[in-house]
Amino acid sequence: MTTVQDNTTDSTTAQQLEDMAGETMTMEGLIAETEDFRKKLYGRDIVRVKVVQVNSDYVLVNIGEKKDGLIPVADFKDKTMPVVGTEIPAVLDKRGGEDRHTVLSFSRAAELAGWETSQKLFDEKTRVKGTVLEHVKGGYIVDVNGVRAFMPLSLSELRPAFKHHLPPGAKIRCVVIEFSREKRRMIVSRRLVLEEDEKSRMGTVLEGIKLRDILRVVVSKVGKDRLFLRYHGIEGVVPLEEVAWRNTEEALKTYRRGQRIKAKLMGIDREKPQLDFSLKQLYPNPAEQLRRRFQPRTMLKVKVVSDSDLGVKVSVQPDVTGLIPVSELSQDFVATPGETISALVLGVNSTTYELTLSLKRAEEFQNRKIVAQYLKGAPPLTLGDLLTNALAEKERNQQQ
Repeated sequence: MTTVQDNTTDSTTAQQLEDMAGETMTMEGLIAETEDFRKKLYGRDIVRVKVVQVNSDYVLVNIGEKKDGLIPVADFKDKTMPVVGTEIPAVLDKRGGEDRHTVLSFSRAAELAGWETSQKLFDEKTRVKGTVLEHVKGGYIVDVNGVRAFMPLSLSELRPAFKHHLPPGAKIRCVVIEFSREKRRMIVSRRLVLEEDEKSRMGTVLEGIKLRDILRVVVSKVGKDRLFLRYHGIEGVVPLEEVAWRNTEEALKTYRRGQRIKAKLMGIDREKPQLDFSLKQLYPNPAEQLRRRFQPRTMLKVKVVSDSDLGVKVSVQPDVTGLIPVSELSQDFVATPGETISALVLGVNSTTYELTLSLKRAEEFQNRKIVAQYLKGAPPLTLGDLLTNALAEKERNQQQ
């Protein structure tokens, strides 16, 4: 039994010694922490202090001394007031004594922390959140992490701005483009953020379209020789020759700024970015339509409209005209407006959208038909008679 009692006593003593050693180390740690806190506090570094009381004039905080530290309530302007028990950053403003409290500043601590944070964000070119505080000549004062930064008007919008558009209190995202802690100077740009976002957005838009797509666009400007369009913020252009198949200048005048229209996408420049459009490609090519309606070597009855150095202009149908070039007129032909004649289709002029016709070849074609009829059998008339009769019929038609 004695042996057991002795062992128990020894064990208890060892535990007590260990606890005492732990308390000693804890005390030493507390002392070290207190000294480190005082060193930072009176070295005017940022310290974290616990709120012990809040009244109408001051926020009292524990600084490890007989008298609590004071932070003026005015220091929390535009900020949420702290509650008892929370820790807040502060920095020494005025050192106290036996008959006065130590005064600390929350706003200066926030500003110092803001300068440190802003330095890091400037080095990393990272976006920051800011709040517009006030309008000043040439720009804005913006609160960025507790630091008053300047944002020029020219850097406040995506495109050059000449007046204030952002109201006080507006929340913005910006980038620190100039920073000097020594000069207490910081300049921020919202425009860089907007440009980056716009570029990303445009990239997404460009990925969703392809050539020959028909898109809904807005007319942004009507120029003298082109039409400017906008598709989801991306500039586009329609050259004059792509406005319409015919009468392009007159067709251009029919468009108005702000008008919503459809356009066919003909080109994509992803670097600028810029889009090339066509309006006439929304409709069939009139030349192709004419080629399908009037095949080459087709004989037509046409009416003479006028005569010029280029040839004879004729009317084929109410919506179709034609031209018989001088080289395709017969030697003895005299143009008489209103006269109906026979002409042979040679093709379609892709520029004027007129039929190109030949009177000379039409007569040759008719003569070949007469010869073919004669050679088929033994006609009662001679070839000379047939040609004479054909010429007589032609003269009668001209007189009619």
